[in-house]
Amino acid sequence: MNENPLLASGLKLRAASRSDLHAVADLIYAVSEADGDVTVATTPEELEHAWNEEGFMLETDAFVVETSDGRIVGYEELFNEKGYADLNVDGYVHPDFEGQGIGTALLKRIEERATELMKFADPDLRVFMRVTTDSRNKAGHILFTELGYHLVRYHWRMEIKLDTPPPAFSLPKGIELRPFDMEAHARLLWQADNEAFGEHWGSHETTFEEWTFRKFDRPDFDPTLWLVAWEGDQIAGYSQNRFRMGIGWVGTLGVLKPWRKKGLGLALLLTSFADFYQRGMPTIGLGVDASNKTGATRLYQRAGMSIATEFTTFEKELRPGRALEDAGVRE
Repeated sequence: MNENPLLASGLKLRAASRSDLHAVADLIYAVSEADGDVTVATTPEELEHAWNEEGFMLETDAFVVETSDGRIVGYEELFNEKGYADLNVDGYVHPDFEGQGIGTALLKRIEERATELMKFADPDLRVFMRVTTDSRNKAGHILFTELGYHLVRYHWRMEIKLDTPPPAFSLPKGIELRPFDMEAHARLLWQADNEAFGEHWGSHETTFEEWTFRKFDRPDFDPTLWLVAWEGDQIAGYSQNRFRMGIGWVGTLGVLKPWRKKGLGLALLLTSFADFYQRGMPTIGLGVDASNKTGATRLYQRAGMSIATEFTTFEKELRPGRALEDAGVRE
């Protein structure tokens, strides 16, 4: 007898376990491949790193759906982005098993977990869940709408494929690039990262421990790919690059306010392109908020990048209240 009435016969929903790691990574790849963009898939190493993040408990914050023969065909996870008020959801249903209630069952179960976690949020805070999916995933859009989510944002994965080296571009006067020294520069760059992205939609200030885990502990971290621009003893901008899923990836590119609109962002981007090209990687990608207020999308288009994939973010409010950005919440 099926334990979950939402699921088709022969399917079972259970808590995820460490032994599911490779099967879940394979599922994510299969879904990304069906969507037409495997560069956004997750390697087993990246997934394991995410599961090890402080505050995330795999046995309570992630669920799978498996067939009677043990094949994992659905996965959903919930991350506390900040203050138990901003809750991020990520889910996948194998394309061969769509229409069997998997997405609905997983999302409803993860909402139950979100309701448990929101009890730890400050009582006056607005609590919400967000989930992002490929804009071509029409079934997902219908599911989110039916379950009370509404579209709040578009994001793009942009890409460039270089046939020749990118054009040279000089740094603004007084700015120089220096090799990244993790021991000497880490705290300064963490502060710069918080400052550069403080006004971005959905961003929250991170602690140094959170930042170092997400940056330095990730399996694809390579400090030789990081570019840091300085004016004297001040960081003016940076580009935190890495290789992932077969392409070069500009993970985070930031320019601090005093140095914006001087050409530094373009110089960092073109320098990143040149570095990847010299290392034998002509395809470079990045992710960006389509409504970015700093003009990032125009910068990337000016550098020759184009939209490869569009993603849509949906939100569901669990409790009204004061905006997290105005609450000064810290973990």
